[in-house]
Amino acid sequence: MTFNETAIYFENMFLCYPLLPNSCLKLQRLTVVKVTMYVLMVLMILTTVFGNLLIIISISHFKQLQSPTHLIIRSLATSDCLLGSLVMPYSMVRSVEGCWYLGDVVCKVHSSLDMTFCISSLMHLSLISVDRYMAICDPLRYRMRVTNNTVTVFTTLTWLFSFFYSFSIVFSGVNKIGLESFIMQVYCVGSCVLFFNKQWGIICPILTFFLSGTIMSSLYIKIFHVARKHAKIMSERVTGGMKSQSSAHRERKAAKALAIVMGVFLFCWLPIFIATIIDSFLNFVTPGDVFDALVWFGYLNSTCNPLIYGFFYTRFQKAFKILILSCIYGFSDLSTWTFE
Repeated sequence: MTFNETAIYFENMFLCYPLLPNSCLKLQRLTVVKVTMYVLMVLMILTTVFGNLLIIISISHFKQLQSPTHLIIRSLATSDCLLGSLVMPYSMVRSVEGCWYLGDVVCKVHSSLDMTFCISSLMHLSLISVDRYMAICDPLRYRMRVTNNTVTVFTTLTWLFSFFYSFSIVFSGVNKIGLESFIMQVYCVGSCVLFFNKQWGIICPILTFFLSGTIMSSLYIKIFHVARKHAKIMSERVTGGMKSQSSAHRERKAAKALAIVMGVFLFCWLPIFIATIIDSFLNFVTPGDVFDALVWFGYLNSTCNPLIYGFFYTRFQKAFKILILSCIYGFSDLSTWTFE
């Protein structure tokens, strides 16, 4: 092999598609870095999938958990579980290797599903905040207005909006209008990047994140104050004894859980949406590795959701224990189990 042939051979080793002249370059990482990234991401994916599966199975099997609130949580868990199983594994390979091996059409489907499940998750969190607001701040009319049928209608609308919004944007290409020359300069075979122009760089974050975040923030602040007020009233009652103390404890625990849900939501999603807005106006200055890390921070919200519910809600803890024991000891009939 001549010197030129050797140089070409080693150069092609670092390409996503060695036989194509316009192939993307693979990301050059140390082996230990790659292995660490794969291990952490696989653990995150498994936690997301199986944690949310536990939520789905628990609510589906136990009638005690089939309230309107829990049906919204089950739909949220379905969205997060699908994100973990259908989107995150392919994003993992793209993030670690820097290459997309499945072609442009699958890339569009992947990007559409990514947007669908993320937007669906955000909107479900907003639905939960509305549900909790009505339950705590207007309990007399809550049972009449919020039923399982009502929840089914709103969760279905949430799924339909998330699906059609995401697929219509990606496949119509409206998000890339005005960026044609820039995309032609940076495009290479083996890339799968979703660019947003200035218009959609503002519309998407406002419509999907900031609107949801505003609804959640305002409602949870109101819920938190009402819960603290109820807890204070209950703790000041002389009559009622341990029952009042127990109710006050539940109110404080619920308020704390809501605060953590809101904090995790902002922590995970705020950076990526700020970066999306900044990039659309500053010619996409965010480095690829940084943007990938921010995307995975957003995914982390879907990983944390079942952990939050499992940690703060006793009913879910007991349901998880029953399901795990049934898998270990081979119990097939779960209908006779109860955790009241």
